[in-house]
Amino acid sequence: MLYVNTGNSHDPSLNLAAEEYVIRNIAPKDEILLFYINGPSIIIGRNQNTIQEINTDYVEAHNIKVVRRLSGGGAVYHDEGNLNFSFIAPYSKDNFTNFKKFTEPVIKVLNEMGVPAELRGRNDIVVNGQKISGNAQYVAGERMVSHGTLLWQTDLGRVGEALRVKAAKIESKGIKSVRSRVANISEFIQGELMSIEAFRSRIIEGVFEGGDVREYVLTDDDWQAIQQLAQERYRNWDWNYGRSPAFDIRRETRYPGGEIEVYLDVAQGVIKDIKFYGDFFGQRSVDELEKALTNVQYTPSAIAKALENMLISDYFVNFSLEELISLLY
Repeated sequence: MLYVNTGNSHDPSLNLAAEEYVIRNIAPKDEILLFYINGPSIIIGRNQNTIQEINTDYVEAHNIKVVRRLSGGGAVYHDEGNLNFSFIAPYSKDNFTNFKKFTEPVIKVLNEMGVPAELRGRNDIVVNGQKISGNAQYVAGERMVSHGTLLWQTDLGRVGEALRVKAAKIESKGIKSVRSRVANISEFIQGELMSIEAFRSRIIEGVFEGGDVREYVLTDDDWQAIQQLAQERYRNWDWNYGRSPAFDIRRETRYPGGEIEVYLDVAQGVIKDIKFYGDFFGQRSVDELEKALTNVQYTPSAIAKALENMLISDYFVNFSLEELISLLY
């Protein structure tokens, strides 16, 4: 395991760029751990429709930054009371969607601190039924990242104000509101409360099991490349908001792997444009599916033929071609 020190930036665009840079360029054969703390921001899942996920008026009034990440899953609110961790590892089918493997070291540290944390559901760490951490993953070539939040002492009042969480998602979890669903880890700590930086050090110590910490400090050249990546991707309006064209057909489904929402522009029986949104996870970009379905006849047989050589579960984990055709048609 190698710990990569990404400094003390609170800029979400820069921090997400640093994470992507590390996964693509630093110690490709090592497992890597890194942390970052963002200022007030909403981090949008790779496949989400940004406008539908945020309360635009509130976000603009409170100068909350909106940045899209590379992983799937849902939108999350970050601030200086939230610690973000990332495990980078060689890609394998056993690692992808194996949230238990990557959250176990963190849960162990929390348990040692007297916090009865556990992994529950698809990708959440909870304490007494309340969410303290959400996790997501993505693949980049032969490597993958599994990253998550740790709500240490965040402003939870802003979570419900800044995000627009669909009622169906709330109801599926048997809860009444976003605010009642989440909690800060600090609420479960007995005795004097440590700083979030000290909490980060405690996690690092736990992951390395008290041994020597192998550390890589990013160089000036590294930071120059990270700044360029932040500018080109994470500060780019098209990346963060993306196209949201008008469609004449909208379909959606919620399954154990998340929600899938699809918009289709169909003219004279042919799919002219198509866009997938949702908080689902996948190993490959749904851009490939959208391209494969463009200019295809809008019939189940034509759709099946267009996708016959594509493994649908690579795009929507645990979702089949038959289920996708049923969703589309």
